[in-house]
Amino acid sequence: MVLEDKVKPRVKPKFMVNVLCYKSKTLANGEHPLVIRVCKDGKKKYQSLGISIKAEYWDFSKNQPKRNCPNKEAIQQIIIQKTKEYQEQILEYKVENRDFTARALVDKVSNPVTAKTVKDVFDLQIKRLIDTKRLRYAEMHELVMRSLIKFNSHLDIYFSDIDITWLKGYENWLRANNLKENTIGLRFRTLRTLFNIAIEEKIVKSEYYPFDTFKVSKLSQKTAKRSISKDKVLDVLSYKGKTLYECLAIDLFTFSYFSAGINFVDMAQLTKDNLLDNRIVYVRKKTKKLINVPLQPLAIKLIDKYSDANSPYLFPILSKLHKTEQQKANRIHKVISKVNKNLKDIGKELNLPIDLTTYVARHTYATVLKRSGVNTSIISESLGHSSEKVTQIYLDSFENSQIDEAMKNLL
Repeated sequence: MVLEDKVKPRVKPKFMVNVLCYKSKTLANGEHPLVIRVCKDGKKKYQSLGISIKAEYWDFSKNQPKRNCPNKEAIQQIIIQKTKEYQEQILEYKVENRDFTARALVDKVSNPVTAKTVKDVFDLQIKRLIDTKRLRYAEMHELVMRSLIKFNSHLDIYFSDIDITWLKGYENWLRANNLKENTIGLRFRTLRTLFNIAIEEKIVKSEYYPFDTFKVSKLSQKTAKRSISKDKVLDVLSYKGKTLYECLAIDLFTFSYFSAGINFVDMAQLTKDNLLDNRIVYVRKKTKKLINVPLQPLAIKLIDKYSDANSPYLFPILSKLHKTEQQKANRIHKVISKVNKNLKDIGKELNLPIDLTTYVARHTYATVLKRSGVNTSIISESLGHSSEKVTQIYLDSFENSQIDEAMKNLL
């Protein structure tokens, strides 16, 4: 009996990375480009190394420059470095247990994510917010960034450096500076948002995310009551202002209450173009949600009261002089401060249980409808909320008639 050696079948490699002299293409100087060839699952992808060589100086059997090749050492160094980059990326895919295609591998190595520091990402996000005209939100990011720089001396660190110990140190530093609980919570929520952006944009791996353990939710106090009863609303609406600013403050409060709790920023930027078929139609600046609510009789009276043929705006907050977004933001901030000061004085005179502000009109609108039995989802839609994610999924299905009917409960 003759024992025969079993010949093992040759296993075709799942993937292969090598460098070729791409002879099919000849450049004007007679040289051929050197390319990385990635083979995986029968698919091939080529990527130029940015260098070329004459065929006579290339060993096609060994896929390397010949001994007599000019600049041989430099070319070999480039080949070794580039091949190493591909091997390291393949190893990273294996460690993460992620599959990949030849194209994905080439794209990943050819277009690597530039390492960004926390400062870099803050600057980028602030620019994005400014570009999208969310100036107050941009200012909040700038404030948090400055706070972090004071704490850490600089932000030339990577997100992977922000761990539980670092966050606790920042929290203790904020407390030592006597910041209020909700202010501390706001700082951390902003930082958490930035960390999530960094993960989404592949700047840091999700495994470094510290906020699964460090709970930001513990850093918030229950918000003080911001609504008043319906009878107190009537006291405010019937208040006779003694100055022009007091009258404006009462009118803006009234308009907000009867216009689905529109906030001051959106109210300031309303123009005649937002009035369609006896309705107010606008896109909420904060959430970009389309708001479409009926004009109540008192709201119509106020629009008529402040109508100005020389101004496109419904109320005397902005004018044609305010052209840039920064000018508009500054003006709105200045006016709302004066309006709220007047409202607080009026609230004290009326013995209201809370400080009266324009935001109270928004909260009260929602509270009055809720106490009248209106569905929370309908209220959320009319307010243009985005934080109530569960209800927002199906809010767009409600018809205007449901909000119209709901708003009849305001008085």
